Order: sequence, then C-alpha cells, then structure tokens
Amino acid sequence: MEIALLQTDIVWGDKEENLQRAEQLMDEHPNVQLYVLPEMFATGFMVGGDVVTEPQEGQVHRWMVDMAKRRGCAVAGSVAVEVAGRWHNRFYFVTPDGATWHYDKRHLFTYAGEDGLYTKGEDRVVVRYGGLRFLLQVCYDLRFPVFSRNRGDYDVAIYVANWPTSRLFAWQTLLRARAIENQCFVLGVNRVGNDPANAYSGGSVVLDPQGQTLAECRANEVDVAHATLSLECLEGLRRTFPVMRDGDVFIL
Repeated sequence: MEIALLQTDIVWGDKEENLQRAEQLMDEHPNVQLYVLPEMFATGFMVGGDVVTEPQEGQVHRWMVDMAKRRGCAVAGSVAVEVAGRWHNRFYFVTPDGATWHYDKRHLFTYAGEDGLYTKGEDRVVVRYGGLRFLLQVCYDLRFPVFSRNRGDYDVAIYVANWPTSRLFAWQTLLRARAIENQCFVLGVNRVGNDPANAYSGGSVVLDPQGQTLAECRANEVDVAHATLSLECLEGLRRTFPVMRDGDVFIL
C-alpha cells in the first residue's frame, strides 16, 4: 500500500485555511492510497477558552469524505468534535467509499488540561483497509504501551500528534519502541510551526516492524513522506522471528 504522511503547519483555529493547505499537499502528491494528517489538523491542539469544535460529521469530516471519494483513497486525522454536549478528540479514518471509522482519544493530556475539556474514549479501534489492519491512536496514547499492545489484531499503528519540540526525543524513541515491541509498521504524523503554547518541529516518520526508518519528513518544514507498506514482508518477519507468541496474556 502506498501511503503519505502530511506534516503540516497548522494555522490556529482557521479551518478553511488548514483544509486548503492540506488539499494542496494532496494535489502535489497524488496516487496515494492513504493520507494521514496530524492531530486536530484543521484547528491546532485546542485546550483553552478559544476551542473550535464541530458537530459529529461536521465540516472537517465532510471534507475528509470528499477527499477520499474524489481521490479514491483513505484519509485519516483527528478533529475536535462535540457530541451530545461533550467534546472528543476524535480520530477519523475515512475510506474511498465514504465509510467512516472513528476512535476517541483515550489518554487525555492532563498536563495541558485536555482532560478538563474533553471526554476520553473507551474503545480500541482497528480499521481494515486495503488488506491491512490499522490501529488508531492519538498523541499522548503513545506513552501508554499496554493499550496499544498488539494482540495479533493489527498490522499498522497510526499515531497522529501535536508533539512539541521540547519533548521530541520521547516521540522519536517511543515510536520506535511501539514498532519493535508490537512487530508492526508505525506511522507517526506530527505538525510543524507554533501555537500559543508550543513550538513544533515535526519528526513525522514511517517505521518498519524492526524500528527502521522507511520514510521521514524534513525537520521544521511542511513536508510529505511517502512509503510502501508490504503485508507480505510483515508476515514474513512474524513467521521467521515469532516473538509475539511469547508475549504475556492479559485483559485490559
């Protein structure tokens, strides 16, 4: 599968501008089966009094559906949504036929007050698309490996984020750990630029199941990383080096 990570510079609270910029990147990088955008890619990571949300299946979701249908691809990324009076940091995964899966971020970033505004998700979500199984995760989830432990139910873990430069080493280290310990591909998609609280330098990367880099974006630049994910190669590694068989059995 041909995938592309869109490392964007997010304009604070401006959905129209951010969607236009993302669409331009897609135009410049066609013939992709899956585009992945950062956390809250249409607004920035909003946890203060100026939060911009939208209803379930609102403007940003409709844009994702339109992009997926018109380009014959899947589009993934997170959006701040309001449902029944509650806010969620919702990761949408939209397929070319317009079908949508969503995962609500489980581990809310208490350090920034996200837990005081948003409602955490409870369900683990795995999406089947193009012959691969994708685990959906958002930013701070990366620090909690139990929730993302591979139970033989996914092939690719996607982490979409607004992960600041000050903690970039943790981002880079933990992404590799998740790939190695779960014998899976990892897609880590971060932003660049600044918001009112932090500076961001990117670090978007595609990792193979041994933690090796398949593709990465340039630091501190709007950029796109392309890679090919091969289920055949993944299954070959799992057969020849079957470490997952020796993992601990647990129920979360």
